[in-house]
Amino acid sequence: MKYPEITNFIAGDESLPKGRTLEVVNPSTGQLLTRVPLSGAEELERAVAAAKQAQPAWQALTLKERVQVFFRYKNLLEQHREELSKLVSEENGKTFSEAAAEVDKSAEVTEFACSLPQLIAGETEEVSRGVECYSQRVPVGVVACITPFNFPNMVPNWTIPNALALGNAMILKPSEQTPLSANRLAQLLQEAGLPDGIFNIVHGAREIVEGICDHPGIDAVSFVGSTKVAKIVYSRSAARHKRVLALGGAKNHLIVLPDAHVDMTASNVAASFTGCAGQRCMAASVMLAVGDVDVIIDRLCDEARKIIPGKNMGSIISEQSRDRIMNYITEAEAQGAKILLDGRGAKVPGCENGFYVGPTIVDRISPDMNIACEEVFGPVLSILRVKTVDEALRIENASPYGNAAAVFTQSGGMAKYVIERVSAGMTGVNIGVPVPREPFSFGGWNDSRFGVGDITGKSSLEFWTKLKKTTVKWNPEAKTNWMS
Repeated sequence: MKYPEITNFIAGDESLPKGRTLEVVNPSTGQLLTRVPLSGAEELERAVAAAKQAQPAWQALTLKERVQVFFRYKNLLEQHREELSKLVSEENGKTFSEAAAEVDKSAEVTEFACSLPQLIAGETEEVSRGVECYSQRVPVGVVACITPFNFPNMVPNWTIPNALALGNAMILKPSEQTPLSANRLAQLLQEAGLPDGIFNIVHGAREIVEGICDHPGIDAVSFVGSTKVAKIVYSRSAARHKRVLALGGAKNHLIVLPDAHVDMTASNVAASFTGCAGQRCMAASVMLAVGDVDVIIDRLCDEARKIIPGKNMGSIISEQSRDRIMNYITEAEAQGAKILLDGRGAKVPGCENGFYVGPTIVDRISPDMNIACEEVFGPVLSILRVKTVDEALRIENASPYGNAAAVFTQSGGMAKYVIERVSAGMTGVNIGVPVPREPFSFGGWNDSRFGVGDITGKSSLEFWTKLKKTTVKWNPEAKTNWMS
């Protein structure tokens, strides 16, 4: 075992709870990295109590004082970039460059949090002679964040800087498959000067997720994961009168028109469906090929062949996930689809115990196939051929998901036509992964998001705060009217 057994992080102390543990392996090699505790209700109760005790004093500081912690935290993320990237790569299986990009994004969202004093200044107005109203944003209280395996550094940092800088205390439940990054973030936050109890980590599985949804001491819950679980977290938490933002899965469509730039389209689509081994909610899943785009498809296959597992593409998170991905490909082939590029059975010399699927392109699928409708979450691109843009739009909009959609064309008018009509929260023109940059916020529509608002950027500020309105009058000599 490469690392010591994972501990919970509560009130500034690392503690090892008693009970069952789960092995954490490097999915690229199969090497045992550590063991993570499957905590229970007692540990969650301790974390909530610590957060509730620490939060009032943290809230009492001015916002300008709180963000000083995050200036230091951003510097620590940058100073430890190589270490943090290696940790992500080990526990998740992605390449070092992908892991480093994840850490860089964490620094970017932290930088946004440092600008909060300039973004959420309250308003004041004399609404009647001698009467003033003013507004201010105050923290929600104790919040909980449940994060997935695919971005063990970045997704926690979608929530940590904004939520904490705005005066909340947090309980983080990271994926039990990738717990190492979360604990290192806790140590860096402590080094940056965050008071004990403001950030706590409880490791575990389903029991902790259900406990977070049900606990009366937790005021808000954010979740990132599959749509199936997102629906459960949203419904269960909302039934306990919590505010909830639960981000689910995706089935992202890229609409490719015959006039698209061949090289740019091929390279962007290839990078989109293979990046992070396809294990990201913004990955291209279905290419809607409008008319004759065979030249682009041929070039796309050439680009995808340059992406080699173990070299410039990472592994799948687990054996179970790898087998599930390959089953989608096999089923589509049996139903008549044509495999243009087959990544099944990929092996990496020296990493025979790792879990790999190579880039796979499946042509001639039909809209009713499972591979066309369900989230594969692997390096697999399906090609669905259509005659018109409107036919492509009908297929895209029939999907229950609504995370991302993009169009590839050299016509500004056609790009506008498509973007105005696709049912997705994040859209792109000639870009395969249309992720907004700060201060623009991240969040999809439809079955890709349950709740109101987005998880990052300006939109997230309303989720992490409550708006307090105050009306004041000090001058008794002012004439009274219906407002005063």
